[in-house]
Amino acid sequence: METRLYVGNLSYNSTEGDIEELFKQAGTVVKCELMLDKFTSRSRGFAFVEMGSPDEANKAVDMLNEQDLDGRNLRVNIAKPREERPPRREGGGGDNRGRGGGGGNRERY
Repeated sequence: METRLYVGNLSYNSTEGDIEELFKQAGTVVKCELMLDKFTSRSRGFAFVEMGSPDEANKAVDMLNEQDLDGRNLRVNIAKPREERPPRREGGGGDNRGRGGGGGNRERY
């Protein structure tokens, strides 16, 4: 059973401390990780919380899903495992989709 929770629909004003305090109502919070934009360091509106046991994680989902925090109704679910992603393609280039061919009716000399 999983102990890691996804917490979505967070206010941009919510802090890791706010989230941790709320989740302590359901049990031991092992880790709270508010996801931040890497360029602006502003909240991305979601976090991951790791609870002490699967029972505490399930209790947190039952207690806190749709709970109000800073004027927003939270979305709390068991986090899905991160899938392997194919490597990103680098650079521009493109693949010439949506562009016409050459001017086919020209006579050649």
